[in-house]
Amino acid sequence: MKFVKMHGCGNDYVYVDAVTDPRLARRVASSSWPALVRRVSDRHTGVGSDGVIAICPPTAQGKSRRAQVRMRMFNADGSESGMCGNGVRCVAKFAHDRLGISGPRIRVQTGAGVLDIDVLLSNRRMTGATVNMGRPREGLAANHVLQRALAFRGVGPHWGVDRDGQVLVGVFVSMGNPHMVVFEPVDGGLPRTMTPADVRRVDLARLGPLFETHPAFARRMNVHFAGVPSGRGMARRIVMRTWERGAGITQACGTGACAVAVAGVLTRRCEPEVDVELPGGTLHIRWDRQTGHVFMTGEAVEVFEGVWPGGADR
Repeated sequence: MKFVKMHGCGNDYVYVDAVTDPRLARRVASSSWPALVRRVSDRHTGVGSDGVIAICPPTAQGKSRRAQVRMRMFNADGSESGMCGNGVRCVAKFAHDRLGISGPRIRVQTGAGVLDIDVLLSNRRMTGATVNMGRPREGLAANHVLQRALAFRGVGPHWGVDRDGQVLVGVFVSMGNPHMVVFEPVDGGLPRTMTPADVRRVDLARLGPLFETHPAFARRMNVHFAGVPSGRGMARRIVMRTWERGAGITQACGTGACAVAVAGVLTRRCEPEVDVELPGGTLHIRWDRQTGHVFMTGEAVEVFEGVWPGGADR
């Protein structure tokens, strides 16, 4: 099975071509595919990645909306998610550089709909893109959250979530997948917005899995801790760290960065156009309040290509 390893801001996936390989397309749809994803993603005995993304032909519904390729995104644990912001840029890069689908705009079908991706080129190779991520959906229902299992309702869109005596105050924003954005410090005390230094001190390895699987979250949850520089005025920079459902601690999360920016605007913490700094790099996020769409700009980087031994039938 041929593959290409790519990343966006360190959010790395193994990409496979199910467009030109019908045999692989059938395997992706099979019940044995999640087990193969887990083996490939293992960082000790596999290729090593946050998951596997299959680039497939669009469905009839996707074709009706002029999609040129379809993205199926699988987390490192084998579970499938509807969207990946960093992944969709790399799908567009694969389509442009390897499948001969020319820009300046590529349309990719995802579990969250068909997205427009404006490519950024250097020497006729795609190096990055701006993605129209569509409209965010704020609130509990959009993120499949059970209100009765939450601790309390805070001011505005904030909600208290209690797990084993640890309380986080979160804002819930869906970008085609569910996100809980935490701006307030995890050690309690008077409400205030975390600084970047606070975010870097968060025990993400402990809190991430604890809250990903909270009983209130019917489909599990992506958990993000975010902070803005101290000072007056609305921030133009946000620092965040991420625990992704099904993948754990990742270097970046594109949909998460969009959710953090939206949550920052909703809670009057940041401007509608911000740089979101993640451990693996920076994404530029703009929430166009006229159309309601969120636009994400970031890199798409090819690392290497290879062959998984045994082929797709292993």
